[in-house]
Amino acid sequence: MGLWRTSSVIIDQLLPARRSFVSSSHFDIDFSVPCTQRLRFTEDVLAEDFAVFRSLLEASGPAAAKVQLWVDRGVFENYGEKLAQFEQAIRDDGGLNLTLPMQTVTAGEACKRQPAIIETMWSAFNRTNMDRRSYVVAIGGGAVLDAVGYATATAHRGLRIIRLPTTTLSQADSGVGVKNAINYFDKKNWLGTFAVPWAVINDLSLIAGLPDRDFRCGFSEAVKVSLLKSSEAFDDLCENADQIRGRDLGLAQEAIRFSIMAHLRHITEGGDPFEAEMARPLDFGHWSAHKLEAMTEYQLRHGEAVSIGVALDCLYSARVHGLRHADALRVVRCLADLGLPTSHPLLGNKQILFDGLEEFRQHLGGELTITMLDEPGLPLDVHEIDFKAMADAIDELVAISEDPE
Repeated sequence: MGLWRTSSVIIDQLLPARRSFVSSSHFDIDFSVPCTQRLRFTEDVLAEDFAVFRSLLEASGPAAAKVQLWVDRGVFENYGEKLAQFEQAIRDDGGLNLTLPMQTVTAGEACKRQPAIIETMWSAFNRTNMDRRSYVVAIGGGAVLDAVGYATATAHRGLRIIRLPTTTLSQADSGVGVKNAINYFDKKNWLGTFAVPWAVINDLSLIAGLPDRDFRCGFSEAVKVSLLKSSEAFDDLCENADQIRGRDLGLAQEAIRFSIMAHLRHITEGGDPFEAEMARPLDFGHWSAHKLEAMTEYQLRHGEAVSIGVALDCLYSARVHGLRHADALRVVRCLADLGLPTSHPLLGNKQILFDGLEEFRQHLGGELTITMLDEPGLPLDVHEIDFKAMADAIDELVAISEDPE
């Protein structure tokens, strides 16, 4: 039997049902990469629930597992004593090797606009011989998790990252996400990777002391995902909005848990975790949100911008895509009851805002695809925007926000 005939037989044996071919030199082979999403809920992970954190770290052969702590500077200022105890608990564990003292990272969106921060992390990873079985523990808000995640995902093609989100926004949304990014060319998330975190721990103590503004920010994502996934969950948010705004931690936890589990199910069961298709349903309301953040030089928080973006796209959906106007108004009211903004003076710069549509398209490539609503719990993807109708929706949103009655 000739070599080619022999290799053809081997190919048939190895790939009996997995190959589609145009010719004997053209193979398209589907395969999947096994991944695990580890999500834990704790009351006080820095102290009493340390064992939950510890259970997530595996030994690296005979050697102790290498660990580093990278902490949002604002979180460090508020939780310094508890973080020191957490760090000491790691030092005292004979199965762990803390390879350098706890490091702090510039808080907020600023950390995503300073590439030097990423280089600092890479240098630290290299200097301490971190490897693909080492653990980087990122403790902070969504922007810090993004920046540390980008650094870890690109070092050795991926260190293991354990995220401890410290804002309602990151606990309700990005904590379990598989995206990491920093801003570049004055564009949000232009440099980034897809990488599944080793684990995520949502801890109540890390959000209990948030300032009111930061506490409220996360619930725009809860509204967003409920509108995409469950009209019943949206009803609950509307009913409980005043209590959540008043920091009822029980109801707040329920909203966060629904939001993060809905995000997690979408990522793990939605069929497109790395956004290879043109649709990004979890980015409902985000085309204008990302642009507004940049227009305000990030004075507007991400959760606040998402609130405005969701309200705007609901009013547009009512004008163009059949969403009941009463439902759109109910969304605006729910967001306001949660203490979130639904308008901003820069909405008046419509032409600049509309540039966000092209930036949104470029981020994925292909045809423009924007998620809108047919009704709560029933999203739809559209490929064109009626600019006149969107401008009218902006005017309506501004008017409603100025005179909510």
